[in-house]
Amino acid sequence: MKTYKLTQKLLTVILAIGMAGCSLEEKPYGFYSSDNFYKTEADAESGLMYAYNALNYLEYLRGIWYVGDIPTETMYPKPSEPGDIHSLQSWTVNSNTELTWYYFKYCFIGINRTNTVIDRVETAPLSEAVKNKVTGEAYFLRAWNYFNLVRTFGLVPVSTASITSVEQTTPPMANSIEEIYNLVIADLRKAESLLEVNKVFGRTDKVAAQAMLAKVYLNIASGKEHNAAAFRDMTYNVQQMYDSAAYYARKVVNDYNTSYYFDPDIRHIFDVYAPEGPEHIFIMAIDRSGTYEGQYSKIPLQFLPDNGGADIYIKFSDASLLKGNGNGWGVFRIEESFVNRFLPIDKRRIELIHNKIYNSQGNEIRPATDIGYFSAKYVDPEFNGQWTSARPFLIRYSDIALVLAEAVGPTAEGYAAVNSIRRRAGVPDITPGLDVAVFRERVIEERALELAFEGDRLFDLRRTASVTKTAGAHADRLSEDEAAFYPIPQREIDLNPNVN
Repeated sequence: MKTYKLTQKLLTVILAIGMAGCSLEEKPYGFYSSDNFYKTEADAESGLMYAYNALNYLEYLRGIWYVGDIPTETMYPKPSEPGDIHSLQSWTVNSNTELTWYYFKYCFIGINRTNTVIDRVETAPLSEAVKNKVTGEAYFLRAWNYFNLVRTFGLVPVSTASITSVEQTTPPMANSIEEIYNLVIADLRKAESLLEVNKVFGRTDKVAAQAMLAKVYLNIASGKEHNAAAFRDMTYNVQQMYDSAAYYARKVVNDYNTSYYFDPDIRHIFDVYAPEGPEHIFIMAIDRSGTYEGQYSKIPLQFLPDNGGADIYIKFSDASLLKGNGNGWGVFRIEESFVNRFLPIDKRRIELIHNKIYNSQGNEIRPATDIGYFSAKYVDPEFNGQWTSARPFLIRYSDIALVLAEAVGPTAEGYAAVNSIRRRAGVPDITPGLDVAVFRERVIEERALELAFEGDRLFDLRRTASVTKTAGAHADRLSEDEAAFYPIPQREIDLNPNVN
């Protein structure tokens, strides 16, 4: 836990600085620079923490579910919830939708902070070991943000240098989506070459870079194979992309199994006390002791039902109870039709999806309002009012095992990877002898069940050109090309004459 405490101390200092200066009236893509900074290792670490901090902005953090799950068949928003969340769910997003603007904005704030770190640290009077570690993580974070941007909006502006003048706040659009993917791959390969295997809560390492490379290559291979918008004109070879995805996924799955491996206990994966568990390749650094939202999280309130302020308890199959905050907002609700896609014996259904709440004696109680189904992946039993340590699961080992299965197809290796996940869930192995196309469909369905409510589903639907074909996704009046990307926010168009 030493690394956990060190990371939390650094984050507390840097987040306090960042949040104190934060405003929605910032320059178009964020601004952070100092000519007399980055002279010491502590300076470099602080600058890097400032770049990590961009992930923790409120609307960026919640964008994991706003963008990744609400527009799909897995979740829907509370009917009385105000704001643009309903536009996401009904597929009526336009260039003035605030939630997508926030997501766009904070991705670029993160990018510009990483650009500053890379530019300053690479020329700073620091040891090679420090430079490699700090810039390696910065390259990863820049790739992370561009990957999220290109999957969400398609063609976007590209900036790879720190901002030192107002003129640099209007970067040019990329010439193609392939150019953005090339940048993401180059950054991740750079990160992989610079970083060591170093599992630290809230940070990234060589394994995280390899995991992201696997995801990026799979996204390209699948998108091009399914003739999805933007991918169809790319010059990449589909099989080479699948092979590259398999190469990096195989490293993650096989090479580091003293630090990263299947957690045999499904509930333990989502235990708020186990952020350094074997499944967690990249998990957001959040703790209930933080001062500002972003340092702590309100994530459980988005998922848990309202019980008038009285504590609630979730009951598991072994009759054990998990305490939860009874002030939940119940914003993120699970579609019953999606719940029914799990087998009744599936532990992911039994343990992680609930529609009943209990008191401390284990007796069922009836809340004031209808609660529907909710997820137990984000619960902190030691919440302090709205302060919790519940964290987004940004990259999990099981995600990369499923990347491996999809990439290699119905081989012994592919079946072993997906069946390991199914056996942990207590469900039968998938049917043997499937052809490649059907096997990959089954793996993608397994991703929907295993990674439910973790922000991946929309991107899986988009890369397989199946958004409009998916029952319950509310996009059937659109074409697949129309559902492939959200429009660039109008405020960014107004701010940057190069955006169109």
